[in-house]
Amino acid sequence: MTASPGEPVSDIADPGLSEAGRARIEWAQRGMPVLRLLARRFGQARPFTGCTLAACLHVTAETAGLVTALRAGGARVFLAASNPLSTQDDVAAALAASGAATVFARAGVDPAGYREHIHRALDSQPDLVVDDGGDLVNTLHAQRPELLSGVRGGCESTATGVIRLRRMAEEGALAFPMVATDATVTKQMFDNTRGTGQSVIDGVLRATNTLLAGRVVVVAGYGACGRGIADAAPG
Repeated sequence: MTASPGEPVSDIADPGLSEAGRARIEWAQRGMPVLRLLARRFGQARPFTGCTLAACLHVTAETAGLVTALRAGGARVFLAASNPLSTQDDVAAALAASGAATVFARAGVDPAGYREHIHRALDSQPDLVVDDGGDLVNTLHAQRPELLSGVRGGCESTATGVIRLRRMAEEGALAFPMVATDATVTKQMFDNTRGTGQSVIDGVLRATNTLLAGRVVVVAGYGACGRGIADAAPG
């Protein structure tokens, strides 16, 4: 990818996939009305003007909706993949081509490349961080301590990552505040219920090639995730 002098260069698999990625992102955004609304609000208020944001997330069409909203709010976004197995190369190419983010993500990249991508996102000297699993924040504290003083805060998307963060906080090692996204009301309303309900059934179908018509689905546990599965199964 080309960049202006002094600007970091995206590390993606194939820039030629950008048009296919753009179509995939637009299709996904049709089903994301809350993020579309936020993007419009951010575009008017520009709350992230002057902020640099480093993120380590699944590089998928859904994440692209979040990145687009943050960019609309004025943020400079540097995105690394939290799981190379989920990276959609066409989405990475579209984000890079549109200028929504500088992207460090290639599907199936090896562990060394995965770690390098996290470091390259951190090279942006972020004001804010968004993590999924804790690897970006852990790398920041363990290997890039010179950047800690510039970080105002961030958020973590997974329960596993929050466990790591709570341990760091108890030990006095966490250098800035972090929001546990999994504990927020909106996360439980939208993702834990609707997202989990669909993704669990999709995972079962992919793994077993089972026809669900006429089956009885038993859900053990009836929290937000269990309710989502129970709601989705009859469909």
